[in-house]
Amino acid sequence: MRKKIVAGLSLALIAGLALSGCSSRGSDSGSGSDTTIKKGDLIGVALPAKTSQNWVLAGAAFKKSIEDAGFKADIQYANAGNPVPDQQSQISGMITKGAKAVIIGAADGSQLTAQVKSAKSSGAVVIAWDRNILNTTNVDYYVAFNNFKVGQLQAEALLKGLKEKKGDGPYNVELFAGSADDANATVFFNGAMDVLQPKIDDGTIKVVSGQTTFQKVQTKGWLAQNAQSRMTDLLSQYYTGSTKLDGVLSPNDTLARAILTATKAAGKENPVVTGQDSETASIPLIMQGTQYSTIYKNTTEEAQAAIDLVSDLADGKTPKTTKDKNNDNGKKIVPAVELTPILVTKDNAVEAYKGNDALEELAKKG
Repeated sequence: MRKKIVAGLSLALIAGLALSGCSSRGSDSGSGSDTTIKKGDLIGVALPAKTSQNWVLAGAAFKKSIEDAGFKADIQYANAGNPVPDQQSQISGMITKGAKAVIIGAADGSQLTAQVKSAKSSGAVVIAWDRNILNTTNVDYYVAFNNFKVGQLQAEALLKGLKEKKGDGPYNVELFAGSADDANATVFFNGAMDVLQPKIDDGTIKVVSGQTTFQKVQTKGWLAQNAQSRMTDLLSQYYTGSTKLDGVLSPNDTLARAILTATKAAGKENPVVTGQDSETASIPLIMQGTQYSTIYKNTTEEAQAAIDLVSDLADGKTPKTTKDKNNDNGKKIVPAVELTPILVTKDNAVEAYKGNDALEELAKKG
């Protein structure tokens, strides 16, 4: 992935906060004591539960990046059964251990206000990773792929796949979104609807169920069983008899496979289904034409981008960031390092995965 390198925080601001570029600490207004990150310091990484392959890969990617950069790593996952309080406790523990930077893939970005305030007060740099942390000024940076663009790419893929596989519209489509406790889920959905809403308005796309708001289409916990259950219910209520289901907007690969399981069981096979994360279980489905598309977001590069930012701070450099309204956490637009997502179908999979031996091999096998 390539970072969008746009000058962000000014050198004057960085110098005013700390010679190393670290933000000042203290109250929610951002005042307080300064700290300097240096090589050998502890870097805490708090990740959510291992609900997708992407999160499983993240831990190993961070460990290597942190150690290669000359820091010490404390990497922890939240427990799937109790993720929010578990992550809150883990972040507090990292602060107690003296972490100079805390990188957080939030289990629920709306419930970490106290923890990030404590981290700032302790002198740590707070970096939201992959998901933004909401309703607080105590987040210094956000490192992620351009998630609005992810949604746009998913919608564009859905329209392209419908045209290729179903001919001219109108098309019967259902919409799925991620979990409401994930700040990214609404951004993905909003990006997709930026493309799809005009097609709904002009009649090209018909959402047979009428369920088009995020609140109606969200998938609690990003859990496959929840998506499969909802798809089954939609099919039994709205797609009886000869009513065709032409396509489904799915926000990630795990949910895409669950949706495909439900459609196959109901005899509504071959819908155009989107995805995200380039999970190894979905690559063969894409190459076979069962799942139409995915989005490639290289987890290793995303982890490396966060550690590169920490290294810049340790070297006294000004991090290169951008400010985007889609990274507004409710209190501030968080300065971000944004990486570029890649849309993948069977037509470009081998090329898209070059450099990732495992995924490239899967794409070649077809």
